Amino acid sequence: MSEEADLTQEERRHEERSRKHKAVVDARIAAAKVDKGLVLVLTGNGKGKSSSAFGMVARSLGYGRTAAVFQFIKSKEDVGERAFLARQPGVSWENCGEGFTWETQNRRRDIAMAQAGWEKAKLALADPEVSLVVLDELTYLINYRYLSLDEVLPPIRDRPPMQHVVITGRAAHDELIALADTVSTIRDEKHAFRAGVRAQIGIDL
Repeated sequence: MSEEADLTQEERRHEERSRKHKAVVDARIAAAKVDKGLVLVLTGNGKGKSSSAFGMVARSLGYGRTAAVFQFIKSKEDVGERAFLARQPGVSWENCGEGFTWETQNRRRDIAMAQAGWEKAKLALADPEVSLVVLDELTYLINYRYLSLDEVLPPIRDRPPMQHVVITGRAAHDELIALADTVSTIRDEKHAFRAGVRAQIGIDL
């Protein structure tokens, strides 16, 4: 069989596979008829959970929608996402912590900051004008017992029906995962920091 005939046969197989795949995808799209506000949990020990959440903020803004971001652990105000997104119309951004626990070394103050931040987050979760609420690193507040699940779950469950919520952080509690519509676990294979590379502007900061 000639090379041209082989290529043509391969092209036909490719077209048939693509046609079948398209039929499956089109059927799934046609079957998805529900519109609702989603809860997304981004967890795991890999890099990129917060970055993914902030990407959804940018996506929402692209459609003229609004977003509220609450960062519960990180305290820096000079990170790139905040420097850009907090200046955009339709975004409110709250730093609700003073840094990682190994930096603050003050559990009582960390709890007070977390609870004060949560009170602000609850207002956003009750506001139908807020399209997207990002609860960045909320998982740590539950795991460190700064906030209880009894405090956290009801405002998320009872939010406006079309409001989306993104929760980030390692070791998401089983009840957060059960509540979520979409859960992504980001796995760490390699990290430049372990090779002695400092956090880089535009990538890590």
